[in-house]
Amino acid sequence: MSQELLAIIEQLEREKGIKKEVLLDAVQSALVSAARKVLDAEQEEDIKVEIDTKTGKIKAFREGKEIDSIDFGRIAASTARQVIIQKIREAEKEVIYSEFTGRVGEIVSGTVYRFEKGNIVVDLLGKAEGILPKREQSSREEFKQGQRIRAYVVEVRKDTKGPQIILSRAHPNMVKKFFELEVPEIFDGIVEIKSIARQAGERTKIAVWSKNDKVDSVGACVGMRGNRVRNIVNELGGEKIDIVRYNDDIREYAKAALSPAKISEIKLDKENLKAQVIVDDDQLSLAIGKHGQNVRLASKLIGWELDIRTKSSLAGPVEAAQAGLPVEAAEGDVPADAAEELPAGGGLEELPGVGDKTVANLKDAGFLSLKDIAGASPEALVKVKGIGEKKAEKLINDARDLLDK
Repeated sequence: MSQELLAIIEQLEREKGIKKEVLLDAVQSALVSAARKVLDAEQEEDIKVEIDTKTGKIKAFREGKEIDSIDFGRIAASTARQVIIQKIREAEKEVIYSEFTGRVGEIVSGTVYRFEKGNIVVDLLGKAEGILPKREQSSREEFKQGQRIRAYVVEVRKDTKGPQIILSRAHPNMVKKFFELEVPEIFDGIVEIKSIARQAGERTKIAVWSKNDKVDSVGACVGMRGNRVRNIVNELGGEKIDIVRYNDDIREYAKAALSPAKISEIKLDKENLKAQVIVDDDQLSLAIGKHGQNVRLASKLIGWELDIRTKSSLAGPVEAAQAGLPVEAAEGDVPADAAEELPAGGGLEELPGVGDKTVANLKDAGFLSLKDIAGASPEALVKVKGIGEKKAEKLINDARDLLDK
């Protein structure tokens, strides 16, 4: 056992990177505990174990006297083996933890191993297992067991069972990493990604800027015949990607961010980072987007609160007539002979689950009609007393449904 123990320890030092001294100390400590049990020694008794680093011979001492026990020799071999196996497992866990901690913020590849309560367990090339939680999955994607998958490493946690590697397919930075891998100009630092906003499975807006005037930042990201951005769209299961040209001029930047809608005018409140965006009536739905998606992503991208309004909703009767707009439109799209039939809250009472207090709070905040709600951003509604993020989105969707009817 003596020479065999040293040979195993030296092999582990070479292959696993576990220092010889660490293993010997661990074996020695375990043997002390084993010796106490064999000898039925009291806790206060002085029990020592020594391992000769040259021969590997193990000696045990009780109160300074060497112990010659057949039982101890048998248990010593078994204990040493158990300690070594335990240390190997701990070392492997530490190696995995160190490796993947260094890969946080990167893309890793693996295969779908199994499914657990909506979460996907990913085999990371046999090295470790990663977890793709349900909340970090894209609604557009479905995976099968054994399917190849690439994901973004969000976090690595230490756990008693081993490192927990948390993956994501919904993180905005995953799209950013795909652009870095696909576009050489970004990898080389010629083109810079200034900002990114994403609704996983639906749409991503990414703002880019070139340090070199001769390099078109948007063109570089799109690629010849759109092949670069197409590869990323395919990787994301068909998620739409808008590549926006970054601009220091917030007006130009906002116009690009709200594409494909055409913007007529932008009024800025620089102190509060708010902007009122004015569009023609036929551009309102484009500017807002499905369920407010376009304006919400544009707002996140530029870091300003955007309030979309139509020319007709801002114009008074005289201005509307001069501009050739119908007077009814200027007064909130309500015909004069129907004005008396309109509820006191501008139709707000028709919203499901909205009480008198909420209607009053909405009116105080300047939301006087269903059209005001439909054209608002969730960020704007959240500032109204008693309205959270989920309720804001529901109010906007309900207002649009009522207007459609």
